[in-house]
Amino acid sequence: MPKRHSKNIRIEKRSLASAIELNYKEQEDFVSSVFLGLKVCFTLLAMVSLIKIGHSSKVRLTRLKEIKDSYLYDKSRFDGLSRRFDDLISLEGEQRFMKDQDQMISRDIIRVIWR
Repeated sequence: MPKRHSKNIRIEKRSLASAIELNYKEQEDFVSSVFLGLKVCFTLLAMVSLIKIGHSSKVRLTRLKEIKDSYLYDKSRFDGLSRRFDDLISLEGEQRFMKDQDQMISRDIIRVIWR
């Protein structure tokens, strides 16, 4: 009888060892799947963040281009007006100014120039 009892103990040890091994394998699979899920979540988070950064950069560049275009337009207008003002202040500028005014005043209107 002692052999049978030792045989049962060996079988129980084997089944216990295999049960522990299966439990360890299940835990390992669970931990692996949790880490895989975290990796997928962080990858999605990184992709969404990159898309948001790209979109905001595009919007910012568009605004900066609009500001630059507006600045260049106003600068060209200022340069033209500065040139006209400098011409007005320069020698015989008044006469040139009056010649420019001829185009603005229609011919049938009488002009009075005070000197």
